[in-house]
Amino acid sequence: ATANFKFLYPLDQPIKAKIEAIAREVYKAASVEYLPAAEEKIELYTKQGFDKLPICMAKTQYSFSHDAALKGAPEGFVLPIRDIRASCGAGFLFPLVGDMPTIPGLPTRPAYYLIDVDTETGKVVGLS
Repeated sequence: ATANFKFLYPLDQPIKAKIEAIAREVYKAASVEYLPAAEEKIELYTKQGFDKLPICMAKTQYSFSHDAALKGAPEGFVLPIRDIRASCGAGFLFPLVGDMPTIPGLPTRPAYYLIDVDTETGKVVGLS
């Protein structure tokens, strides 16, 4: 079977236009508010040429809005974009909607490599 996947917006649109298309068409927001950190990242990513990447919104799973307390499918709210991050290797930008936390990345060498058992004493080493 062939898939007919299509983005909601043309990829050559500016970052804000893509975010606003998702906000209006998917989440039914009335408008989008960009906090200063988001505005700075939009300018930076545009200068760096990442503005043509698709958008993947990072938001609560409990509501179509930014507010987990607004259950179901509210309409007509202002969607706040707190920051925007780039996942260049994966090929997308992800706006942080409201207070959405993110998990820090893992180090290239996991700490468990430093943990061992001293065979003479039987004590675990490398935990401090």
